[in-house]
Formats: sequence, C-alpha cells, structure tokens
Amino acid sequence: MNAKTLDAGAPPRSLSATLNRYRFMLLAVLVVCILPMTLRSGSLATEVLVFALAALGCNLLLGHTGLLSFGQGIFFGLGSYSAGLVLTKTGLQAPSALVAAIVVGAAAAALVGWFSIRQRGAYFVMLTLAFGQMFYFLAYTTPNLTGGDNGLLDIPRPALSLFGRALVPIASPWQYYAFVAVLFLAAFWLMMRVSHSVFGRTLLAIRENEARAAAVGYDVKRFKLAAFVVSGAVTGFAGALHAMMTGIAPLSNIDYHTSEMILVMTVIGGTGNLFSSVLGAAFYVLFADWLSTLWPRWLLLLGLVLIAVSLFMQRGLWGLGERIWRAVRRNGEAA
Repeated sequence: MNAKTLDAGAPPRSLSATLNRYRFMLLAVLVVCILPMTLRSGSLATEVLVFALAALGCNLLLGHTGLLSFGQGIFFGLGSYSAGLVLTKTGLQAPSALVAAIVVGAAAAALVGWFSIRQRGAYFVMLTLAFGQMFYFLAYTTPNLTGGDNGLLDIPRPALSLFGRALVPIASPWQYYAFVAVLFLAAFWLMMRVSHSVFGRTLLAIRENEARAAAVGYDVKRFKLAAFVVSGAVTGFAGALHAMMTGIAPLSNIDYHTSEMILVMTVIGGTGNLFSSVLGAAFYVLFADWLSTLWPRWLLLLGLVLIAVSLFMQRGLWGLGERIWRAVRRNGEAA
C-alpha cells in the first residue's frame, strides 16, 4: 500500500483540530481586528502592534532559549535610526527603510550575541547591559548621524508607490495602522513557523538543559547566536515602524529603559508562547496610557502591578487565562 492510498483512507482533519493548530494565528488576527473597534487613537493601536513585535523578539530569547537579555533596546533604537536615515537622507521608500532596519538589527544582534553567549547567568546579563550602555553613548556622541540628544527629526511617511505612482497612502494614523497590521500578521506567522520548526524545538531543548543539548551533538553557541540574530531583526523591524509612526527616532529608543520596557512586556504576557507577547504589549501600552491620565506618577502603580505578576502570576497573563479556562471547564463538567 503506497502513501497516497494511506492518505486517501485517512479521516479528514476535523475543524476543531484545524482551529487548534492555527489558534494563535487566529488570536493574532482577532487582536488586529479588535483594536480599531475599541480604541479611538490610531497611533495608540499602532503602538500596541509595534511593541508586540518587539516583545516577540524578546520572547524568542527569553521564553524559547532562556536568555535574559537587556540589549533589546539596542536593536530597537538602531532600527529607528536606520529607517530614519534612509527616509531622510536617501529619498527611498518605506520598504527600503524597513529592510535596512532588519539588516542593521540582525547585524548588531550578531555582534552583541557573539560576545554575550560566551557567558552565562549574571555575567551574560551584565554583558548585554554593558553593550546597551555602549550603543547609547555612541548614539549620544554622534549627533551628525543620530541627532544626538534631539534624535532624528521630521522622518517622513511617504505613500507606498510603484514607478513613481502612489498606490497605498499611509499618512493618516489609521491608514498607517492598516499597513502595520498587515506587516505584524506576516511577522507573527513567520515567528510561529520559526518556533514550531526544528530550530525552535532545539532552542527549547537548550533552555531546558543546555548541557544535555550539547551532549547529543547540538552546537549550542551557534543556535544561541542564530536566536539573537532573529530576535535582533524582528526588534529592529519594530523600531523602524515606531520611528515612522512618530516621525522621530529619539535617543530614548536606544536607552536601556527601552530594553527594560520590552522585557517587562514579555514577562507580563508570559513566556510560554509567542502570542503571550502580544498580550503583554497590549496590556502594558494600554494600561500605561490609562494610568497616565489618572496620575502623573503612574509608574508607581505600574510597579505594583509588576510585583503582583511576580508573586502570583509567574506565567503572566497567558498563564492566568489558562487557569481560568481550566477552572471553567471543570465547573462545566461537574455540572
């Protein structure tokens, strides 16, 4: 009996199995559709997706590889500067600026990762933090290139064009949101493919037991470096989209506080899967926006939320949702 006969005799994949397989992608599409219906500000909705991308890159390192990096702000800031320079100095279109940001983010991640992965634990964390400070002062002391303390200003957001003819306008906040939403879903799908591939499963094995992964023949350092490169490319991509959204590439984008913010988003959402990064980014951005309207010292309240997450929700919002869902199912079965 050949393979075709076996496939023909196999039962068709059920709808529930198909939905379960693509549930995270469907949830991402749902988030993209819900944001315009619940938020009045297109820029705020776009900011959620931009930082969700940045958290995706961080989650690949922390959640899948077990690397606690404080260098994500490097790639985010360099992505902002790269896109800004391409759009202000060369006159090229947005796709070229985004490709430049991805390449620069990946290259910077390869450099940072090549040195950092040679250490573990606190020494690894300190190396990424030191690189973050180094890149920050490089940006600060090169005002001719980065704008220094003022940042790169007046970054344009030209319409997508072909042969000089404008095809897709992205000037208004909601037009730009639609543009970012399409790119976000494409990037999310690619990251899901990466996490479910042999490469992604190998990263999980390294996270669980690095010594055993090395013993069975995996080149642990090479896999860690590859994870850094992918993470840097995605985070640089997010930085470019942020610069195009705000029209400025500020010095704060490459500050270590940006690394902390991206890391906090990842932890709040949970490191169990990539969709949890979307939850963490949405919660942080929207909660911070709401708190800032209530009290100027809103960061104090956010700190209390982080303490609660650390004490009672070690798996973040996604873990809390799973516990609630299991409780509901048990109550339904008992009834």
